[in-house]
Amino acid sequence: MEVLELARWQFGITTVYHFLMVPLTIGLSLLVAGMQTAWVRTGDVRYLKMTKFWGKLLLVNFAMGVVTGIVQEFQFGMNWSEYSRFVGDVFGAPLAMEGLVAFFVESTFLGLWIFGWDRLPKKVHLACVWAFSLATVASAYFILAANSWMQHPVGVEFVDGKPTMNSIWAVLTNNTALAAIPHTVAGTFSVAAAFVVGVAAWHLWRKRSGDDEHRAVWRSSIRLGGWVGVVAFAVLAITGDVQGKLMFEQQPMKMASAEALCHTEAPASFSIMAIGDVADAECEDVKTFTVPALLSFLAHNDFTTEVKGVEDLVTEYEARYGTHYPDDPRLGELAGQPIDYVPSLPVTYWGFRAMIGFGAISAGLGVLALWLTRKGRIPASPWFPRLMLLGIVTPFVANSAGWIFTEMGRQPFVVVPNPTGVDGVWMFTATAVSNLSTGEVWTSLIGLTTIYLALGVVEVFLLRKYVRGGVDGVMPPPADPTHEDDDKALSFAY
Repeated sequence: MEVLELARWQFGITTVYHFLMVPLTIGLSLLVAGMQTAWVRTGDVRYLKMTKFWGKLLLVNFAMGVVTGIVQEFQFGMNWSEYSRFVGDVFGAPLAMEGLVAFFVESTFLGLWIFGWDRLPKKVHLACVWAFSLATVASAYFILAANSWMQHPVGVEFVDGKPTMNSIWAVLTNNTALAAIPHTVAGTFSVAAAFVVGVAAWHLWRKRSGDDEHRAVWRSSIRLGGWVGVVAFAVLAITGDVQGKLMFEQQPMKMASAEALCHTEAPASFSIMAIGDVADAECEDVKTFTVPALLSFLAHNDFTTEVKGVEDLVTEYEARYGTHYPDDPRLGELAGQPIDYVPSLPVTYWGFRAMIGFGAISAGLGVLALWLTRKGRIPASPWFPRLMLLGIVTPFVANSAGWIFTEMGRQPFVVVPNPTGVDGVWMFTATAVSNLSTGEVWTSLIGLTTIYLALGVVEVFLLRKYVRGGVDGVMPPPADPTHEDDDKALSFAY
């Protein structure tokens, strides 16, 4: 393996792993803030129990997210130093903003929330959880603004061979970012909703017989998670449509690769699935179950628009960006070689469908959970908790598939050319990698993968432990009336 391929594997492994924590943290933090708001407004102890139980799981996941997230920024200096030199003037600003929000606002108010249960007034303590939760969204905003600039560079001028930012406002209000942010946040709600439904369904099924004081907690959690998951999928569909139209304008090759559209079509059909190798030059031959003219509608809101295929786009890209890589020894085997402008069609085609398919399954399970628990019902079948627990996986897969599609679909660029932007503000992934030996990259790849596997075991162990502990594991013991100091019912018992 060459340095470029190893570096991409390392960044892919660490980033996808980190992104397993991110959506659960963001979505669950907002749900927990809502639960605590309900408790403060109504005084219903059910919502207090929900806040403490789900808050405990949130903290475990947040801690792992912080640990794995730190590595992401280190990698820009480790394996992608040439990229960092090229985009540092632009990329550094939103990353610095994210760091300030993440490590100051999130950490400060999270600490106040954890240790302030019996020390702060209720409404002040509630404000802390909202500040922490909204800070996670703001943190995601800055990261997405940075990533969206890579997908659609704006707000820069080309000076001495590098992009120089001339408008931070343009970077932060990039239309690509403004479309990605609500889509991503809706995805976080989908993940958190499935997690809440799965865990609560397991507890509710275990407590289906007899009298259990915590049953209301699990029923309310399922109902909340079910509705949030359904609404989140609706938002994902709407925002995904907006992103598709921007993709048609800004990254036509990604649009074509999402459909494995080898030849230009007008109108263009949408492929539901394919049987065979979509990477074949005649990939349309393996498609089946197509919907006529639907791709044209997704691209431009009508049923007649022409959508360019891979072959025509390759010709355009070669004319604009060259046919061969520079003859630079730092490029290794790619030095002087022809540029392959076609992303991995199997990855983009099936990744796009996995994103949509698993997202729809997750929403469907949310609807099923709402139906089976309607009007106070408690399903008796053992398939109910099993299905809902398996459902936890579906939005995680959808989110990961969506990001893999997004990043793989822009290859061979690490900074995609803006069709209406400044000439020269683009970069090939092959020219972005550091001047390292394969042994050095192998060392960090194996080391980080091993550490991440160990962290995964730790997280699963902790989540399993606190999930099994239920509400009793997070609520303080009943106060002893003979001791005045034991009446602090709001102690977080952490």
